[in-house]
Amino acid sequence: MADDIVLPIPNLALAQHAFTLAQPHLAHLHDDARTQLLAGISADQMTPYYRSILASSSASISILPDDPKLLAQLEEANKEELQKLDERLADAEKTEGESEISDALKARANFFTRIGEKDLAITSQKLALEKTPGLGSRIDIVLTLSRIGFFFADTDLVVWSLDRAESLIDEGGDWDRRNRLKVYRALHLISTRSFAPAATLLADALSTFTATELLSYNEFVGLTVVANVLVRGRREIRDKIIASPEVNQVLPELPVLGDLVKNLYDCHYDKFFIALATLEQTLLLPSRILSPHARFYVRELRIKAYAQLLESYRSLTFESLSRAFGVGIEFLDSELSRFIALGRLHCTIDKVHGIVETTRPSLKNAQYEAVVRQGDVLLNEVQRLSKVLV
Repeated sequence: MADDIVLPIPNLALAQHAFTLAQPHLAHLHDDARTQLLAGISADQMTPYYRSILASSSASISILPDDPKLLAQLEEANKEELQKLDERLADAEKTEGESEISDALKARANFFTRIGEKDLAITSQKLALEKTPGLGSRIDIVLTLSRIGFFFADTDLVVWSLDRAESLIDEGGDWDRRNRLKVYRALHLISTRSFAPAATLLADALSTFTATELLSYNEFVGLTVVANVLVRGRREIRDKIIASPEVNQVLPELPVLGDLVKNLYDCHYDKFFIALATLEQTLLLPSRILSPHARFYVRELRIKAYAQLLESYRSLTFESLSRAFGVGIEFLDSELSRFIALGRLHCTIDKVHGIVETTRPSLKNAQYEAVVRQGDVLLNEVQRLSKVLV
């Protein structure tokens, strides 16, 4: 059925290409990104988006060349298509029923969405949402609004649309839309550095992924691996990532992720550090979604690797740690000191004997501190309540 077809609009790959072109340190990717961006703008006849890119260009960063001929062609094509859509809507309002009016409104809204006219796209999609009776179609419209939010990095719109989609799905959304929403919400969670809940949603959707309008299957699997490696323990990494047929099918095309997962699980920390550095340069920093969190992600995985090795021993010499991680002793000393001071690693450094000693925290002490904290919270709430009652 036509209602089941989810149009990949706006094309989020174009937002990624524009991000690449705006980053001077990604100059080696600019030629391909420029070609792909121009091709996508031409294919979707994105006059408003093309204009916004030209307006955002500066003397130091020129994302796309100004092509008056292309701009004129796109404007003419947009004018003709919009005229036809307006005529279709007018005819439907005069002679057709509710279903035809809804279809005409959705077609007009999708036109503005496709060409990158943000304000009109949002207004038109919300109007179509009001006039569309079918629950499935309404969910699709709200998910389209969330893609507009992702495309233009409008977090408020993304949050509103995802919450609205969830409430509509709770009313009786089908299995496919429920699973697609998991991927949408996971992408938003990753963009806000909430890797743990995102990892669960992505892993749940591995065998049921259909949200190709949002990102490609390889991109989806890549995000699943990235999120889960960060937040899962070794056993869960084995069960949810290494043993997953969906992941194993794609990892040959993403070899750096394969190296990252395998070497962390197999405790080959020197190779893991190399894979992590490669991942940062080839996947994290070039990604529009992951780039703001690249430094955080790399730091957290380094902490995870250090902790994984240190937890297996009572003490280790700096020489053995240096060989294990493939880094210099001075670097190791500086980094471990910083992470210990932040309370991220439970160990101490004996500079006299050149060793690192593991200090496992007491479970009873941790439980006691948790009870004390919870007791303080309860007492504060009781005091507030007593003031209200008095």
